[in-house]
Amino acid sequence: MLRPKVVQASLLVLFGFFGYFVQAQSIPSSRIYHQLLQVKETKRVLYVAAHPDDENTRLIAYLANGEHAEVAYLSLTRGDGGQNLIGKELGIELGQIRTQELIKARETDGGRQYFTRAMDFGYSKNPTETFQNWEKEKVLSDVVWAIRKFQPDIIITRFNTIPGVTHGHHTTSAILAGEAFELAGKSDAFPEQLQWIKPWQAKRIFFNAYNFQGEFKPEEGKKYHVFEVGGYDPLLGETYHQIAADSRTMHKSQGFGATAGTGEAKDYIQLVAGEDYSGSPFDGVSDRWEGIMGGKEIKLQIEQTISTFDFVQPDKNVEKLLKLRSSMLALSSQETWIREKIDKLDQVIFRSLGLEFEFNVRKETGFPGEEVKAELILNNPSRIGISQINFEVNGQNLQSGVNEIKENKTVSIPVSFTIPEDAVYSQPYWLENAIDGAVYQVNDQVQIGKPFNDVTTSGNLTFSIENHKFKANVPLRYKFNDQVDGEVKQPFTIVPEVDLSVSKENVFLVSGADPTLTVTVHFRDQFLEGNLDFEGLDTTQFKILSIEDVVFQKKRIYQVGFLPNGNGKKTITARFTTAQGKSYDQLIKQISYKHIPNLTYFSPASFNLIQADWKLSGEKIGYVPGAGDDVPGVLTALGYKVTMIGPEDYTVDYLSQFKAIVVGIRAYNTNEDLSSNQQAMMGYVRSGGNLIIQYNTSSPLLTSQLGPYPFTIGRDRVAVQGSPVTADWASPVLAGPNKVTQVDFEGWVQERGLYFATAIDSSYQTPLIMQDPDEKPNNGSLIVGKYGQGSFVYTGISFFRQLPAGVPGAIKLFVNLIEQ
Repeated sequence: MLRPKVVQASLLVLFGFFGYFVQAQSIPSSRIYHQLLQVKETKRVLYVAAHPDDENTRLIAYLANGEHAEVAYLSLTRGDGGQNLIGKELGIELGQIRTQELIKARETDGGRQYFTRAMDFGYSKNPTETFQNWEKEKVLSDVVWAIRKFQPDIIITRFNTIPGVTHGHHTTSAILAGEAFELAGKSDAFPEQLQWIKPWQAKRIFFNAYNFQGEFKPEEGKKYHVFEVGGYDPLLGETYHQIAADSRTMHKSQGFGATAGTGEAKDYIQLVAGEDYSGSPFDGVSDRWEGIMGGKEIKLQIEQTISTFDFVQPDKNVEKLLKLRSSMLALSSQETWIREKIDKLDQVIFRSLGLEFEFNVRKETGFPGEEVKAELILNNPSRIGISQINFEVNGQNLQSGVNEIKENKTVSIPVSFTIPEDAVYSQPYWLENAIDGAVYQVNDQVQIGKPFNDVTTSGNLTFSIENHKFKANVPLRYKFNDQVDGEVKQPFTIVPEVDLSVSKENVFLVSGADPTLTVTVHFRDQFLEGNLDFEGLDTTQFKILSIEDVVFQKKRIYQVGFLPNGNGKKTITARFTTAQGKSYDQLIKQISYKHIPNLTYFSPASFNLIQADWKLSGEKIGYVPGAGDDVPGVLTALGYKVTMIGPEDYTVDYLSQFKAIVVGIRAYNTNEDLSSNQQAMMGYVRSGGNLIIQYNTSSPLLTSQLGPYPFTIGRDRVAVQGSPVTADWASPVLAGPNKVTQVDFEGWVQERGLYFATAIDSSYQTPLIMQDPDEKPNNGSLIVGKYGQGSFVYTGISFFRQLPAGVPGAIKLFVNLIEQ
């Protein structure tokens, strides 16, 4: 059976586990000068928190640009357990989106991005609960690894270690950072890491003190340093406020669009541990140039190059830059930071010349064994030529056919190569192995911490500038022109020769539901003979109803019917086996948003087969879209006739056709048409309708009253998915038409619910009581009220997670809500 493997690529940039080559591109000379200042500066700062969007982008922007320091953000998780404001992706798909949003944020504010293997399993109320889910030693080892690889002078945490004041993941990030600060410099801590790196002791660790409710006031007896972070950077033409806001706005899936502040601003860091200091948090931090043989002379050369920098004709700086590079290459020290400085200096040289090089292809995917026709494009607008040009792909050397490129000449080189038969698929490396628990299984130590995969396919470009040899790794990109967006570049990805798709994630063997499934087998090259079967079922439990080949699309469509096989839920995987014995069972999933690169990943072609004796009507359901969820698809698979409700549909006459109307998650936060037609919705209920509102956040709400009687949306939630539930089992929504019992609250995923109702009017019934360990019982997860001839429901239960995951008890309860 073919499984995707971790992508391995030979990249030229070898500084720690932050590794991708930034292609040369034209930028203003002031920014080139700014990069040269960063070549000179050697201090380093590691910022640590728990999730994408936790980081203080303003402080990162200031330190990376105002102080010219190397700044990295270590996020313990990829945000897999959060909500999604821009689409319906959740879980590992949301984690990929938020990973790319963080990478874009760092490209904006000048920092680097790292991660641990910890998985965001949803809201956690304290670090005790967090450590019950995470394997502490694994996550702690990852934080130690990050410190040793990045070698920060100081560490700053976003949160402190006081439990109960914020998300448990937040507090845990500070606890782990503090422990790692003490351990990273000790050779007996995680000694298995030392074959790649050496112990490193940071000078100090700080807490980035804050008050989210207003102006921060320093606490007596604590030692603070204050950074003025509201300044204007004339080289970049922006304030640090502006850079930070642009960086923050990259977190679009979380609705974190930001407007830049103005004027003075202060950020406080509080000393937590490490050496004392008098003036600066960098007191006692030595200039790394001063600590190596020949380093002082290098520093002097950098300062001289800076002092004579030509902003009008930046290529006039190249002679000095080349001499500086030669001096750096002659250093005997093998420290990683020196390699980084040389790489950054190479970028300064390329950009001073205005060099552009691209490796482009006119398709987005390829498969092992396929021949690819691509193009290498080189342009050099400067008077200084580049020569001895060679390009190597998969061991094949391609000569440019020209002796020299200069004075705005462009060279285009056709490149044909074959993807190796053993090439690995473009699977995000942390999804390579099956997920077991709340820590990703990454077995290759060198991979741990990387923000994303190295490029799948690339070529090595070598050339000379004034007899100085350079080598650049150039990633292959799919480049095309969009009628609206203009030039678009996307990653080139390697996919299987054969992949499958299934039409549903849940197939129900329930009275009135459609027990069939469409399985489509996609062929990249040519049709292959073979058979379809299902892991987890024998041949008596399904029947192939029809097979159709769509020749021009190279796909084979199977209609499959499933036969009763006993109540309960089974996870089944579709599998296509060729006549030669090769088996394929992978779905190719793609995620596309304009603010991040297209994402491709692979998962088994699995679905849930659920058999039950539930009673349901299969009648018409109206669905009001919110921030995005997969609930309509599950209701359709159950046999309901689901219609999406649009802006023109808010009349009582139109709405009255529906057995029930379900409102999508966060609809009252995002759907202005819904909020402006609240009177029509209440009229629907009063006239005999059944309105079910799924969770909304407490702010911002587009209307102040969601139901016929008062209640408010609080921030209460039950984060432990297996926490106890007590109920009024005689309540109509639990008693029928399908009797809900305690067993139906087993096997839930991630959480019970969030944003429960509070200040609940006595006109509502509250049939469920939920609570997290050591917390008070909460009756706000489900409120039900009669109004006129109809009924109204608000629920914070996470049906948007439970239904797509095929949790039988949650589905049964939701059916009961519809059937009232």
